[in-house]
Amino acid sequence: MKSIPPCRPIRRRGEGRFIAVLSRAQAEESTETDVQVESKVEEAFARVWNVLVWNDPINTMSYVTFVFQKVLKMDKATAERHMLEVHHKGKSIVAGENREKAEFFVHQLQAFGLQATMERA
Repeated sequence: MKSIPPCRPIRRRGEGRFIAVLSRAQAEESTETDVQVESKVEEAFARVWNVLVWNDPINTMSYVTFVFQKVLKMDKATAERHMLEVHHKGKSIVAGENREKAEFFVHQLQAFGLQATMERA
């Protein structure tokens, strides 16, 4: 990508500040980079992140089931299935969300004392 030459500073009479004036080519190129940035942001939010809960020797099975129901709004059967997967396999993917929501779930699960992390799907 070619570099954009610096803007010409213009000083208006009676004002103590400078105003940057872009040439037409600079304005078109900056619009292209804005579009690229927007597409990267949309792509980042479109990615799915998995929320993982890891086995630990501290929390009881009934407590883990309760936390899944409370935080992730799971029904009892689904919460018990994920709890047993954590117990037998050592971890379970309990949610697949965009990054912001996945971070929110991880923080909530950690606040309840569970070991939770997130990873790209």
